[in-house]
Amino acid sequence: MATQLLPKEMLMQVAERFRLLGEPVRLEMLNHLHIKGEMNVQELIDATGQQQANVSKHLKIMANAGMVARRKEGLYVYYTIADPSISGLCLLVCGQLQNQASSLQE
Repeated sequence: MATQLLPKEMLMQVAERFRLLGEPVRLEMLNHLHIKGEMNVQELIDATGQQQANVSKHLKIMANAGMVARRKEGLYVYYTIADPSISGLCLLVCGQLQNQASSLQE
C-alpha cells in the first residue's frame, strides 16, 4: 500500500503553492533567478520584457509566500530564490515534459 503524499491538513498549503507556480510570468522570473542566482528588479524587467509594475507585483506575491528573498543594496533590491524546493520542482516537471516531447518525436 502506498503512503499518502501529504497530510490532508496540508492540502490547502500545497494547492496554494501550485497556484502561485501556475503563473507563466512567475515561472519565467524564477527561471531567470535560478540561472543567475540573484537579480534586481531592473534586470528582471529586461530579462522578461514585463512592465516594472507587473514584475514588482509578482515579486511581492512570491516574497510574501517565502518563494523569493530580497535584500536591499543602496537604491537596488536584489531577489534570490529562497525555497530550494522551487528549483527542484521546476526541474522535475520540465525534465518530465522534455522526456515526453522526446518520446513523441521518436
